[in-house]
Amino acid sequence: MSELSAHIKISQIIFYSLLETGHATEMLIVQFQCQNNEAKAPTFQNMGSNPLPSFVIVLILLVLNGQGPMTAKVEAKSTVHIVYLGERQHDDPKRVTDSHHDLLATLVGSKEVASDLMVYSYRHGFSGFAAKLTESQAKKLSELPGVVRVIPNSLHRLQTTRSWDFLGLSSHYPNHVLQNSKMGDGVIIGVFDTGIWPESKAFSDEGLGPIPSHWKGVCKSGDQFNAATHCNRKIIGARWFIDGFLAEYGQPLNTSDDPEFLSPRDANGHGTHTSSTASGAYVRNVSYRGLLSGTVRGGAPRARLAIYKVCWNVLGGQCASADILKAFDEAIHDGVDVLSLSIGYSLPLFSDVDERDGIATGSFHAVARGITVVCGAANEGPSAQTVQNTAPWILTVAASTMDRALPTPIMLGNNKTFLGRAIFTGKEKGFTGLTYPEGTGLDPTSAGACQSLSLNSTLVAGKVVLCFASVTSRVSVRLAAATVQEAGGIGLIIAKNPSDALIECRDDFPCIEVDYEIGTRILYYIRSTKSPTVKLGHSKTLVGKPVSAKVAFFSSRGPSSIASEILKPDITAPGVNILAATSQLDQWMDGGYAIHSGTSMATPHVSGIVALLKAIHPDWSPAAIKSALVTTARTKDASGFPLFAEGSPKKLANPFDFGGGIVNPNGAADPGLVYDMGLSDYIHYLCAMGYNNSAISRLTGQSTACPAEKPSFLDVNLPSITISSLRSSVTLTRTVTNVGSPNSIYRADIEPPTGMTVTVKPHILVFNSRTKKISFNVTVCATKQVNTGYFFGSLTWRNEQNAVRIPLSVKTEILESYADDN
Repeated sequence: MSELSAHIKISQIIFYSLLETGHATEMLIVQFQCQNNEAKAPTFQNMGSNPLPSFVIVLILLVLNGQGPMTAKVEAKSTVHIVYLGERQHDDPKRVTDSHHDLLATLVGSKEVASDLMVYSYRHGFSGFAAKLTESQAKKLSELPGVVRVIPNSLHRLQTTRSWDFLGLSSHYPNHVLQNSKMGDGVIIGVFDTGIWPESKAFSDEGLGPIPSHWKGVCKSGDQFNAATHCNRKIIGARWFIDGFLAEYGQPLNTSDDPEFLSPRDANGHGTHTSSTASGAYVRNVSYRGLLSGTVRGGAPRARLAIYKVCWNVLGGQCASADILKAFDEAIHDGVDVLSLSIGYSLPLFSDVDERDGIATGSFHAVARGITVVCGAANEGPSAQTVQNTAPWILTVAASTMDRALPTPIMLGNNKTFLGRAIFTGKEKGFTGLTYPEGTGLDPTSAGACQSLSLNSTLVAGKVVLCFASVTSRVSVRLAAATVQEAGGIGLIIAKNPSDALIECRDDFPCIEVDYEIGTRILYYIRSTKSPTVKLGHSKTLVGKPVSAKVAFFSSRGPSSIASEILKPDITAPGVNILAATSQLDQWMDGGYAIHSGTSMATPHVSGIVALLKAIHPDWSPAAIKSALVTTARTKDASGFPLFAEGSPKKLANPFDFGGGIVNPNGAADPGLVYDMGLSDYIHYLCAMGYNNSAISRLTGQSTACPAEKPSFLDVNLPSITISSLRSSVTLTRTVTNVGSPNSIYRADIEPPTGMTVTVKPHILVFNSRTKKISFNVTVCATKQVNTGYFFGSLTWRNEQNAVRIPLSVKTEILESYADDN
């Protein structure tokens, strides 16, 4: 292999592995922009001290341009910009599109030129278009009347069996939400992702009735995807959107290294995995290399799927905001009931009304039309303020483990056995040599660091290697495994920060994870004997009460970096070691199925549950559905112990880790009370954020003038209360709607945060056939001002049948007068 090919291949391995964990801070992001025969130099982020050599960059540029020495051009460069015009002014989509061409033509001189520059016309859910513009043209357009904003196109990323029993949705139990909803029959889930592998048994339409009458969408044929045969009564819609991405990446799409299809077919596997998790049909006798055996299915097995391929198998999965907005536009027109997006951006976040995000704006228009939008919280945990998709109209999902583990025995030559974690079902070997690469010099531990192993092939051949990982990403573990294999080693024990999200290595090579304590005890054994030995056992599947669920290590945490008073994430669902269908091209596939972890996997769990709730309560708003999920969520495990959150060290979980808690589908179907919201509540939030009146009016489709005195975030009718700066006391308002028995009496049950007093007026809520909504005031007082972090509590409305719980999160602040005096 040439040096250039080697550099490119190594970069791809690193990028794909990092992308699976979603750790943006470790990502190598290479963006190539080829427009008008110009090339923009690739940008390399976080490359450390080893960037690609300059000759590699030059050669890549030459290849991209398909020419010898590059010649500079003087003319201005055009790139894709999104021209956002807010709500539609006409109901006729053709008139909307014509108005877009007319507007662009006033700038470029003719409709013919405007047509050539146009990438998309957004005409169903909202009004706007994407077009190739120079910076000068974009500036002129932004100054025209009726134009809310003109912003450049941008890239988003993919966020990367037993779970349904864990959530109480086993088909063995009658009279719960799965049966009452007819398994989601008649509900349409739209999935924005990498497409679908339609041949999977998970997408069989056996037993399904006619396509729902409210469906207006289409299936489109393309590369290795035939709409006539690959769409059915399960996959009822399939489209792909790539023009926004191609305009930035450069045409044609390079599929020589990474296979891809210009069609809804999924080359990556991510979209197939999320789609089957949300709504896959029952497939029996499935296992992954002999582990996790059982029946695989989605949350709403009889719901229908509409596939919107907006992410492409380039650099691990890239999605352009122009394409995402177009998918929102079409999905709103098509008649979906739920939208599932395992897609995120990166920190720092764009504002809610900035179309560079794409998801916040598109989801606002979807929610305004009654479509629940479910998004992943991202995989940047366990650090605080890393949560994404934070708009209050989005249902944001964190990831948890479940009551299942894969213990893997490590038997030492001194007769001591430790349990590690792995997916290892390969050939089991008898006792063999065990080694740790001891270093020399001033840093003797450097040789044994997993991310930079220094091995002597003579000492390693035929042995199992122990290493210690300070960087716990998939890439560091897999590169360590590759290094050990190349040196002739036969296994790897990785001591790392504890996490249940397992990292599988290739070719049944055992990569067994232990925590630092066990790793240190194994190291002491190695150092205590002349010929240390070890035997690595097969992984087992353990389920049930002995295994406690936790918030996953990687799951992004709150508070929101945009508005800390808006609690995010909203809810938590299983997202660790999830077995689901995948593409036949997925490198980790076994028999058409794969195990993946991430908030990407947690998101479709909630999307499927939302479909079940929508089938039972078709008149509920997206906010009512969110409230039902948050107020009935579980904050304790099956044994009644509080939930923990993986981190360093593990700690008791709080609302910034899990929102309301782990989703409880059966409870959410009958929540008793809901904290509902509509357009006026979202306008209240937008005004509290200080957004421009004109921007809000365009977004909402109605004239809006925010009050002179900025409204408070605290009065947004969320199923949570978060106070980020309490100086003495504050009073806020909430309104609940009775969706349970007409004649109901609820009493407030308060668990105040430490150092606070909380009072509620009225303390008793009485509902009857005439009184369905009641407002109440909550006053929170600090008994002592201390400059610390958040304290947590709850407010629960209880009657004989229901407990409607919302989390309280409060941080006090030292009074300015006190600070001045001292």
